[in-house]
Amino acid sequence: MRITLLGTGTSCGVPQIGCHCAVCTSQDPRDRRLRCSALVEEGDTSILLDCSPDFREQMLRLGRDRGLDAVLVTHEHYDHVGGIDDLRPFSYLHDLPLYGDDYAITHLRQRLPYCLVENRYPGVPQITTHIVSPGQSWMVGSVRVTALPVMHGRLPILGYRLGDVGYVTDMTEMPSRGLQMLLGIKLLIVNALRHETHPTHQTVAQAIAFSQRLGRNIPTYLIHMSHHLGLHAIEDARLPQGFHLAYDGLVLQV
Repeated sequence: MRITLLGTGTSCGVPQIGCHCAVCTSQDPRDRRLRCSALVEEGDTSILLDCSPDFREQMLRLGRDRGLDAVLVTHEHYDHVGGIDDLRPFSYLHDLPLYGDDYAITHLRQRLPYCLVENRYPGVPQITTHIVSPGQSWMVGSVRVTALPVMHGRLPILGYRLGDVGYVTDMTEMPSRGLQMLLGIKLLIVNALRHETHPTHQTVAQAIAFSQRLGRNIPTYLIHMSHHLGLHAIEDARLPQGFHLAYDGLVLQV
């Protein structure tokens, strides 16, 4: 399985508009973070995890011209779904399945009625929505997907297990049944906003502790990072063995 991290930043992206801090003015490309999204590929199967407002730019950078088999939505916040209209080139030959929980799908239908209703406006993305619940598993091509229960502050959202990979973003905590669903993974991609506490996101320390609860020696890559976290070169070197700050364009193999 091949995982390409298309974006690793938080809702404002990095650099943040109007900010002149060390991270936002850094010349290290690893400190430039588009909004969170990832592409999972196994054989002929391609799955998009979230569709950020930067999706068009992410696809252009990747030079991608292959289709997609599914889109998995973690939740309906704009930084995770703002690029759905740009799915047009990936859905004009066939309907593209989009999965999310009831809350997310309901709000997306309200927000994008021109492409998520039965009688669509010509030329819009051809998307079919599928409501899934935590604990539900299904196949997308050759990849088994399991929806995970996640708490984003007080909002229930979804994480996903794809084969032996766990992908969790915008989490403050996960119920114990979700932890059980992640046992045995070989790679974890998980959110770590900054070092200071936040009401709706994990800190770096909390992300490390979460990974360690799943077992020892699980390679773990931190995503959804703000400019408050610090410079990539410095922060990555401070992490324990087996933990890494992710960056846009990073490709992982499992």
